[in-house]
Amino acid sequence: MTSLRKRMLEDLQIRNYSPNTVAAYIRRVAEFAKHFGKSPELLGAEQIREYQLHLIKEKGVSLSTYIQTVCGLRFLYSNTLQRAVSIDRIPLPRYEKKLPVILSPAEVKRLLETPRNLSHRTILTTMYAAGPRVSEVATLKASDIDSGRGVIWIRGGKGRKDRQTLLPPKLLELLRVYFRWKRPQQWLFPGGKPNQPISTKSIFLACRKAAQKAGISKAVHPHSLRNASAYCTTFQSPFILKTIDLGQARFAEVYGRRAGPPSLATAPPLRTRLFSRLSMVRT
Repeated sequence: MTSLRKRMLEDLQIRNYSPNTVAAYIRRVAEFAKHFGKSPELLGAEQIREYQLHLIKEKGVSLSTYIQTVCGLRFLYSNTLQRAVSIDRIPLPRYEKKLPVILSPAEVKRLLETPRNLSHRTILTTMYAAGPRVSEVATLKASDIDSGRGVIWIRGGKGRKDRQTLLPPKLLELLRVYFRWKRPQQWLFPGGKPNQPISTKSIFLACRKAAQKAGISKAVHPHSLRNASAYCTTFQSPFILKTIDLGQARFAEVYGRRAGPPSLATAPPLRTRLFSRLSMVRT
């Protein structure tokens, strides 16, 4: 590890960036240096601009990869190197506003009933019923299930924030069956390695395999379950927009305007209360 990489790593850790963000920024800066065959200390604004054009025109990277690169370079030059490179010389792109693919209640039902592996079925059902992100469900601990209060603790979620989400009775029944079978000790969903949680990649693969077996032609990934849960829930009550925060209100507004509300006759599975997790959880 070079001294510059070590210093940048320490700067990121001092500012309490998440491990995933740290790894992404370090990787993108390393790719930038490899492209020119020089240390970033010897490169400046013109090389940054040239590299941005290279990513867009020649490599055709995704928007998320491009934004990671820009943010990593901004951090390197403004914090680690403390160089007078104007932020305007490392601009962020305009964000794309795309609607996510929404699964119908029937598709969700097929997706959740398809896995024969009880661990995979429980993970996917938890993502739909309680709405955690894939990284959050992967790191759930057995102690995070508070059956007495009917909630699940999400520890260190997005933005390093803790929160609680609802634990519907039907999900609790499934979790109890899973507990009797798996007997988890520390991690609710342990991985293949000792004392390690299941990886997010394993969850992605399990979700993709279940979607294929269920005959769902849409592009399905774990976050699709979170989107389907939030979308169907939003329109279960005419008062829901008054009880959720601004971020979820915008989410609901987009779906209501672009996609239209689902029929109330097709209520999603595992939803047991008029007001869902969106009325309680700050995401």
